[in-house]
Amino acid sequence: MAVTGASGFVGGAVCRAAVAEGWTVSAFGRRPAVAGEHVGGAPYTSWDLLDAAPRPYEVDVVVHCAGSVTDWGPPRAIWAVNVEGTRNAAAAFPGARFVHVSTASVYDPFRPTVMAAEDAAPVRRYANAYGASKAAAERCLDGAVVLRPHAVYGRGDTTLLPRILGAVRGGRVFAVGDGRQRVSLTSVDNLVRACLLAAAGPVGHGVFNVTDAEPVVLDEALRALLRERGLDAEPYYLPPGPAGLLAVVAETAHRSLRRRYPPRLTRYAVGHLAVERTLDITAARLRLGYRPSATSFAGAAGW
Repeated sequence: MAVTGASGFVGGAVCRAAVAEGWTVSAFGRRPAVAGEHVGGAPYTSWDLLDAAPRPYEVDVVVHCAGSVTDWGPPRAIWAVNVEGTRNAAAAFPGARFVHVSTASVYDPFRPTVMAAEDAAPVRRYANAYGASKAAAERCLDGAVVLRPHAVYGRGDTTLLPRILGAVRGGRVFAVGDGRQRVSLTSVDNLVRACLLAAAGPVGHGVFNVTDAEPVVLDEALRALLRERGLDAEPYYLPPGPAGLLAVVAETAHRSLRRRYPPRLTRYAVGHLAVERTLDITAARLRLGYRPSATSFAGAAGW
């Protein structure tokens, strides 16, 4: 097995789990390699997917976790990593089963996602380069297994949890909407389980939503996470209209100051968080044998 993005959150977790299950794993990532370095017991090779492959590799299966996971940044760079990088990864391992970790951001960002089935994406237009590029990456693959998680969380999370913690101010954690909207979340353990099921079979291709067992209510999930982290804070919900105006101001300020890191609030985040975002995982249950655990933040104090 080859795992791309092995120096990242999801790829590293896939490496550790695959090695533990007895797979022979080769790990690849953008981070510079150190002599003798391993990721979760797998030998690690530095490889920027926009460059030529370090050498031809013969493997049975590739789990492609590499990509740009952001709703902020230069569109050209995001597009290059997510589309050209995916093409290059597939080309580097000809004949191998290809498991592509995509995203639920390929669904329509301009209306609620209500227990969406896989055929509800792609759509004609997207709010940013991230959703558009991930949809394009799916289209450029032939005969792959595509997994679509939503809001991946867990130990080692470098995206979702930092954003939530960054929204804590003066005993409040700021969110959008009214807190009653349902959301599907995906623990990294459930996503890893789906990756290994897809790597081993029983299907050779197809698209599958991958989430925790059932959707949760946003306010309940936020409160559970705050409790587990030991934070004395309460969720505070901003109406979408004012939140959108604040996002415009934040984005404008970041662009004028040429800051590389994203603002705490973006227009994409406002539109995404304010409404229901739930996915139907029936196909993964029936065809992959996927049996996910429920959403849980147990142990989040150590994440």
